Amino acid sequence: MTISSQNSSASCITTAAEGYERWAALYDSSPNPLLAREERYLLPLFRDVRNKKTLDLACGTGRWMAQLANCGIESCVGIDVSAAMLEAANRKPSVERRVVRAACASLPFKANTFDLAICSFALGHFVEIETFAAEVSRVCSAGADVFITDLHPSAHEMGWRVGFRDEAATAIEIESDPRGPEEIGAAFSAQGFVLLRLESLRLEEPERAVFARAGREDRFEKASSIPAIISFQFRKNDDVAEVRRF
Repeated sequence: MTISSQNSSASCITTAAEGYERWAALYDSSPNPLLAREERYLLPLFRDVRNKKTLDLACGTGRWMAQLANCGIESCVGIDVSAAMLEAANRKPSVERRVVRAACASLPFKANTFDLAICSFALGHFVEIETFAAEVSRVCSAGADVFITDLHPSAHEMGWRVGFRDEAATAIEIESDPRGPEEIGAAFSAQGFVLLRLESLRLEEPERAVFARAGREDRFEKASSIPAIISFQFRKNDDVAEVRRF
């Protein structure tokens, strides 16, 4: 699973760049309750997105691109800095040749290109979220919706960490710095976005099965007792007077 509550001294700590290169081969096959919970929450919000030009930011193995293709979206592109993650993405028929290697702080797209954007569990790896928010604003059209999820700051405070176990069963922790809602909200409102939804998601009964597949059902009750995911929905609005300030 993505989150480990192990003490960092028992883990190998690595950068995001190195960590995701190593994780790519195992990413899609590893039981992951956070991804399952995120998908249960977000998928109903994507029912009427068929004609949206969509950008998957830090797309990884193209998990969300494949899901959005199932929702009927035909125009979708993903970007990521990890060559190994993109190689895995390109093996998916609905994703291949739709991904680009690039950084989220310097998007290789023209202004006002996209009607929808998603950034899943990546914000904590960005050094400057203000630069990221500015780039997202530049490439999104007025009225575009932007969905962002990340590890909840409360979960991070309780010792949860982004990571995985490699093929040798070594615990690998990936450096991450989850931001609070005020900081994230301020960065996006400064770029003309309105906050439509802010949710703190806990793991629920459907995720118990994911723990069971990983052989860790005994950890479910404790894990489900605190907020696990923070989720935002922003909408780009050219009317600055209507933007909610943080």
